Amino acid sequence: MAATTLLIVESAAKAKTIGKFLGKGYTIKASVGHIKDLPKSKLGIDVDNNFEPRYITIRGKGTLLKEIKEEAQKASRVLLATDPDREGEAIAWHLQNAIKIPQGEKCRIEFNEITKDAVKSAIKNSRQVDMDRVNAQQARRVLDRLVGYNLSPLLWSKVRKGLSAGRVQSVVVRLICEREEEIRNFISEEYWTIEVVLATTDDQSFIARLSTKGDQKIEIGSEQQKDEIINSLGDSKLKVTKVEKKEKRKKAAPPFITSTLQQEAARRLNFYSKRTMKVAQELYEGLEIGKQGTVGLITYLRTDSTRVAGTAQMEALDYIRFQYGEQFAPNSPNEYKNKQGTQDAHEAIRPTSATRTPESIKQFLSRDQYRLYKLIWDRFIASQMTPAVYDTITVDIVAGDYGLRASSSQLKFAGYKKVYKDSEEEEVKNFIPQLKKGEEVFLQETRPEQHFTQPPPRFSEASLIKLLEEKNIGRPSTYAPIIDTILKRNYVERQNKQFAPTELGFIVVDLLKNNFNDIVDVEFTARMEENLDMVEEGEMNWTQVVDTFYRPFAADLEKASAMIEKVEIKDEEAGKDCPECGKAMLIKHGRFGKFMACSGFPDCRHTESLTEEVGVDCPLCGGAILALKSKKGRRFYGCSKYPDCQFRSWNKPIAEKCPTCGDILVEKQNRNKEIEAICHNPECKYSKEMRA
Repeated sequence: MAATTLLIVESAAKAKTIGKFLGKGYTIKASVGHIKDLPKSKLGIDVDNNFEPRYITIRGKGTLLKEIKEEAQKASRVLLATDPDREGEAIAWHLQNAIKIPQGEKCRIEFNEITKDAVKSAIKNSRQVDMDRVNAQQARRVLDRLVGYNLSPLLWSKVRKGLSAGRVQSVVVRLICEREEEIRNFISEEYWTIEVVLATTDDQSFIARLSTKGDQKIEIGSEQQKDEIINSLGDSKLKVTKVEKKEKRKKAAPPFITSTLQQEAARRLNFYSKRTMKVAQELYEGLEIGKQGTVGLITYLRTDSTRVAGTAQMEALDYIRFQYGEQFAPNSPNEYKNKQGTQDAHEAIRPTSATRTPESIKQFLSRDQYRLYKLIWDRFIASQMTPAVYDTITVDIVAGDYGLRASSSQLKFAGYKKVYKDSEEEEVKNFIPQLKKGEEVFLQETRPEQHFTQPPPRFSEASLIKLLEEKNIGRPSTYAPIIDTILKRNYVERQNKQFAPTELGFIVVDLLKNNFNDIVDVEFTARMEENLDMVEEGEMNWTQVVDTFYRPFAADLEKASAMIEKVEIKDEEAGKDCPECGKAMLIKHGRFGKFMACSGFPDCRHTESLTEEVGVDCPLCGGAILALKSKKGRRFYGCSKYPDCQFRSWNKPIAEKCPTCGDILVEKQNRNKEIEAICHNPECKYSKEMRA
């Protein structure tokens, strides 16, 4: 019998793609995520024995693990090709122990893109499992379990069942709550701006703006002050003091990292981060592209590095020269600096081939796949192009004590903007005539405008992710699940695509701030992230990191359990009147979530359901699927475009299609009270266990 190599990956889609590259001599198996984890029913950590985790086989994974072990016994070599990050390294380590691969054996391979060359190169360069990376994952998992397992029951007893707290999620809720307090406490202030129309001696007019008084930037705080300035300008001679013409060059933004991809997809495509990561995963794992077969279209999607492989840079430059001309390609590849503390293990997110243009493969992609791939491709190609060039003119004018400025900026050479059109703020189309220093100009018109300062906006998904990245809270790969969790817990809700905290969110944050300040402290959480990075780099012991956190936390927990009193959750005002009796409607918290009820209860028993988006597109029309309640109070899911679209399901849809018939998958509890993913089509019997 010929020798075979067993190669283990995480997902079935990835297994399918790689299988077509390798062919005979290889058996490809998917672990379908983690095979081992801490038990759900108990802490699973021996806090008195260096926080030793007590891992168990994840429920439902026993049969799969048995199959993998059997294949491993048949194979002459086993390679662990799980994702190239901490989670993937931990999965590889658990597999190594389960299969009984000797410690120190070079059984681990990783690749940044799922292409034939990348996979074969990885196989030739196998290595040992990186225990520093594994320990960083273990530290994070243990920390999160210690917080969640201990705090959640406290919240259940003191606030309400079904709540949770987390080392990162609670900080995120705090940030959203604090922003809301800023908005509530904001006091608007009046201010004015003054534009003026000026003219030259030969009657050429242009616009300038009042900018200074003396050497200071001017601030106009009242109508009286505005009037005084306008009178003064009318009585003053206006003379040009400076004329500056420059050529401004603007460099393209770097290729995407995980966080910037989530931000741009939110801004440009209206994708929530969960949707972005799902689609990016599909592009990474591989899709059928006509005669090309199954192809991984982008590099690994979880990265915070802007580094790009030299071969990819040169391919991009060759494409740019051919497609757009020499003037659009720099002499050498563009390089971008990473922010401090960046984990540089992986490249930036880029297409696996610059020549595989979005239009050339559009017919093989879904609408979401095409739009996200185009965003990634455009951004990467643009990142390797020459800067955009602007002609700018700045004219300074003095009028007594006051200074005015006229500015203009016009695009002269598109450069990277030929491909990727970002903000056009640089272009200010204000005609400015030929002026000389010392030249006198004349006031034709003043255009004062009253304004009022505005409170800071609520966080959108894009702005929240940007803040989390800036403050080093969590990791880009965790942003989507964190946002999903705080929405499900009803700590925050989306209002006009912005996050608004609920009363419950405020209650939980206040409770944690008063009793577990470190848990919701931004700087403390950022330092913990830095410590986890140091564990991965081999500079800190993971049990030391956990111990430093746990000892004061355990003391706070003991004190809080005795001192915290039961919190009463007040009903929220719904902002509408009861259609039956006219009294105010209230938002109440029931067994099945929030609903509206008349404040006149029990005299009036009118109730209404609250619609809630589940983050999944309708399989029939692409509309948003809503969580609704029937007249009898039973929860069901329907399309927002009803009655034009008749999609209905008693089970919650998930963002995944049935591999057998193509219909949408839904969650359902089986006889063993385990959650399965089953096909929505009643004639299709496909089912699978949900990934933990």
